[in-house]
Amino acid sequence: MRGNRRSLRHLSQNSTNSDVGPPTHQRVRSAGSPSCIIQTLWAKKPIKKMTAQEVRLCGLLLQEHFGEVVERIGTHLLRGGAQNLRTIANETNTPLDLVKKSLCVLVQHGVCDFGSGRRGPGSPVEYRGNCERVLRILRYPRYIYTAKTLYGDTGELIVEEVLQRGHMTMSNTVKTVADRLTHNMEEGRSMEYSEVVSSFSKLVETHFLQRCPPVAETATAAPSATPATHRTPASVTPPTAESNPDCYKLPPVTLTGRGKRRRSSDDGEEPGGVKKAKMDSESCGDEGIYWQVNFERFHQHFRDQAIISAVASKLDQTSSEIVRTMLRMSEVTTTPTAAYTQPLSANEIFRSLPPNYSISRPILDQYLSLLVDDPMEFVGKSGDSGGGMYVVNLHRALANLARATLESVVQERFGSRSARIFRLLLRKRHLEQKQVEDFAMIPAKEAKDMLYTLLSENLVQLQEIPKTPDHAPSRTFYLYTVNQLPTARLLLQHCYKTVANLIERRLFETKENKRLLEKSQRIEAILASLQASGAEPEQLTEVEEMITAPERQQLEALRHHINKLDSTENQVDETIFLLESYIISTKSK
Repeated sequence: MRGNRRSLRHLSQNSTNSDVGPPTHQRVRSAGSPSCIIQTLWAKKPIKKMTAQEVRLCGLLLQEHFGEVVERIGTHLLRGGAQNLRTIANETNTPLDLVKKSLCVLVQHGVCDFGSGRRGPGSPVEYRGNCERVLRILRYPRYIYTAKTLYGDTGELIVEEVLQRGHMTMSNTVKTVADRLTHNMEEGRSMEYSEVVSSFSKLVETHFLQRCPPVAETATAAPSATPATHRTPASVTPPTAESNPDCYKLPPVTLTGRGKRRRSSDDGEEPGGVKKAKMDSESCGDEGIYWQVNFERFHQHFRDQAIISAVASKLDQTSSEIVRTMLRMSEVTTTPTAAYTQPLSANEIFRSLPPNYSISRPILDQYLSLLVDDPMEFVGKSGDSGGGMYVVNLHRALANLARATLESVVQERFGSRSARIFRLLLRKRHLEQKQVEDFAMIPAKEAKDMLYTLLSENLVQLQEIPKTPDHAPSRTFYLYTVNQLPTARLLLQHCYKTVANLIERRLFETKENKRLLEKSQRIEAILASLQASGAEPEQLTEVEEMITAPERQQLEALRHHINKLDSTENQVDETIFLLESYIISTKSK
């Protein structure tokens, strides 16, 4: 996971200019790419108000991956809402050319939408930032690691390339990945295009990759100032990838050959190489068909893995394997917002179990009954045909996972006794202070202090129920309660703040040791060049000694510290994902 984060960060920085973003040839391509045409209109729907922590985290992510100018433009759009080009340039004091290039980068990666102005036909095009899409950058290493786990190194590089560039054609992706794999192979070996095509096809079949919405549906609405604009009102919803019937259909691409090994002399021939790559793409039969990462499908996989892990820790491995089988059978047919999976009969589950789980049918029925009767209610029974119809209760599972996360946070911050009170209020809903003391078996003074501490942190709420209209304290019930959804939202904001602090700390550490890191990179480059030219061991040792022992020790401590920060970011992101999934599930009920 950490290695993927580092490689992605370096790739993003290498593929961008110092302040703006992708190099010129990528910016030109993105200006005419499908996502720049298909997103010409947006629906007039209510805009979610973003918190200060979300905007701060989005700004840090944009700065780290795309540079300071893109971060300035993106943050301004997130704070100010929909604005036209001239307004953005004036309010950010940025040259118009840089604003155009920055918007091009943001649109290329789906971070910015644009559409006809609010004043109607003929008004300037307006741009609007997408906070949710920016926050997904934080999860890029997890997407890449998942692709590596499921489909090996080839799947990892395919997803990494598409994430890095926003969207790509299948032919360009296959050629780029084959070249990268060939470059890392031994001399004389190369990667065949057909192997990369096979991995690409598997990612599409399992819906991890999907086509970008087609150009033809909204191509006429692209130029906002043309007379054709009035034919498409601003309230029309832009097409989504799922609305395309060919969303997961592979184009008839003819790719034969092997990956080519990069040579040092190729660096100075980039424009010609880009032109050649474009010509090759046009001759493959998939021009105009672009592919993007299906984030919802990855999130569905993360959710399923969290449910499986929870069942394994609560019951046993066999129970988790049964739930895994049920989720795998319905992973493509279940929508991301569905409350339940598709009903599956016990006979279908029995036939689909892995061969190494040689359990009999009566044992399977007992396990299914155990899962249905479990208080966590991960599995439910929806009918009796086919030996019984069973579903996985996805929303209930997310609520239980979020509840366990809240309890864990309270226990880590305030101790086991406060966690006992918190769990008690979650279970009993409303309790007076005396009842909390009795049920939790905690002395009155300690229980009072713990309740007030949780109340001050907004983890517990106090509800007044007066007996009389005058709200006299002597004639009023004071009930403590826990509202799980607002508490989850509060914790989610704390998580955003934590990740932003971690990123700022990592950037600070890197800046403070910039000279040492640059020296280490130069020496590593020299060593790699000498090894490639067959230098003698004495020469290699002499170059290695250019870093002194104290510097080497400082460098090792720095790398250890940054690796720990990266690991912590990934762990906090897992909590963010669970809380976000739970909050979204409550909206879709």
